[in-house]
Amino acid sequence: MVAELFWGRVPVTYSTSYFYYMKDSRYQNIIHHLKYLGKQNIGLEFGRIFGSELMKTALSSPDVIVPVPLHPKKLKKRGFNQSEIIARGMAERMGKKIISGALERIRYTDTQTNRSRYERWENVEGIFRTRKPQLLTGKHILLVDDVVTTGSTLEACASEILKLQGTTVSVATLAVARYGS
Repeated sequence: MVAELFWGRVPVTYSTSYFYYMKDSRYQNIIHHLKYLGKQNIGLEFGRIFGSELMKTALSSPDVIVPVPLHPKKLKKRGFNQSEIIARGMAERMGKKIISGALERIRYTDTQTNRSRYERWENVEGIFRTRKPQLLTGKHILLVDDVVTTGSTLEACASEILKLQGTTVSVATLAVARYGS
């Protein structure tokens, strides 16, 4: 299901999610506690579990892990990047390095939650750039986010990273939501 989000849009080597995100499910509650109530230990532990599972798959092969960055304004407000917390747990179990500063969000955007598929894509177009391309060039990057719905944010990140010569991108998210969930 996750791979289908990127078909014909951006060449992603591998893609996966650990669980399905649905309204009123315990997984929605988990993500809510991580993202909005500051329960970082949830993201770290799920990242560890997910990382252990990925070691049994083709996704054990990336060179580095890159969390989807937050805009500095949102990072200041929230106090942490939930994707980076998840990535930290994954990196711990996978024995991989996290590179956080090489990709940056250069434009602030409001939440994607209540936007249509097209509005989501439009909202993230051109909002990322590579800041330290030398850290990513020629590597297989595992791009990590908390939840994927339409794939617009991850597509925007991957498109920017893939401008670097010899670089490939795979995607791992803690959850995949059915669009409209």
